[in-house]
Amino acid sequence: MSLRSSPLPPAGVSPDRLVRPELLGLSGYHVADAGGLIKLDAMENPHGLPGPLREELGRIAATATMNRYPDPQAQALKTALMVAFGVPQREMLLLGNGSDELIQILAMSVARPGATVLAPEPSFSMYRLIAMWCGLRYVGVPLRADFSLDAAAFVAAIERERPALTFLAYPNNPTGNLFETDAIEAILAAAPGLVVIDEAYHAYAQTSWLDRVPSEPGLVVLRTLSKLGLAGLRIGVLIAQAQWVAEFDKLRLPYNLNVLSQLFATRLLGETALFAAQIQSILDERTRLASALGTLRGVHVYPSQANFLLFRVAHAERVFDGLRARRVLIRKLLGSHPLLADCLRVTVGTPGENDMFLDAMQELLK
Repeated sequence: MSLRSSPLPPAGVSPDRLVRPELLGLSGYHVADAGGLIKLDAMENPHGLPGPLREELGRIAATATMNRYPDPQAQALKTALMVAFGVPQREMLLLGNGSDELIQILAMSVARPGATVLAPEPSFSMYRLIAMWCGLRYVGVPLRADFSLDAAAFVAAIERERPALTFLAYPNNPTGNLFETDAIEAILAAAPGLVVIDEAYHAYAQTSWLDRVPSEPGLVVLRTLSKLGLAGLRIGVLIAQAQWVAEFDKLRLPYNLNVLSQLFATRLLGETALFAAQIQSILDERTRLASALGTLRGVHVYPSQANFLLFRVAHAERVFDGLRARRVLIRKLLGSHPLLADCLRVTVGTPGENDMFLDAMQELLK
């Protein structure tokens, strides 16, 4: 049958009729076009790989069997990750196409009717979005005005909502701070479901809950290679007790990590000295950038244990637009949550990129 002679669809077939109402009202996750701009909006490591290493990756790519599906279990990469992260058992690892896929798998795994996802707010927006995509009820618990975690309020929300899934970003995004250890301990003790500690910025915070996984049945730790400097490879890592990983793996799509991502990441995880030097450079620049920003008129910089800085400034919309006009792209957060009024977030870039950002800020605020 040709397309020309195909029967017409039934009258009234449209997204309004078929798509779930809660999805129709959502806006998609927006990624700004950074073409031609100094890109300080996405918490990437700004340092590339040295030439000889790039050439070696080219030779590795030339040997890849592009005509075959990738290793469905990514065994070589899991072995490299066990060494890099100190994970004692391969069965404790689940790999995703970025952490977003792993968050979605977690949400899908507990999506019984009436199940609830709990998270502090403001935090990573994908916790709320993915919960809604999966048909889960989402409850946000506001942070204090200084972005610290109100442990009493959060534990009360746990007791009231009985969440199947609780997310804690550590450090928190977009605020950059680490939640207090005592608060997290109280949450682990109170939670009736899984507690997911998202350690996307572990490389910069240099503290972790990973060693608690073997003794905490409901604890899941997320990591990513994106913030380390491999954002283009899209590799997320979930670490949990093997009984949980076996269930989550049933929801993972086959061949979710492509051939080149597996090969490159396996090779690059051995470059510990290179990445350590890049991370130290970013930490040094974070200190310099925070100090310089704090001297500008009307700017309040919040403490950060990540590779970005949150700051509040009057007329933030005008400042954001002024930076973009000067070819500097950062992240605008005002309007995303009441606690983030007049807030902007800047990724720590190279020294030259940071200088251009600071020069533009000084010009705008003089």
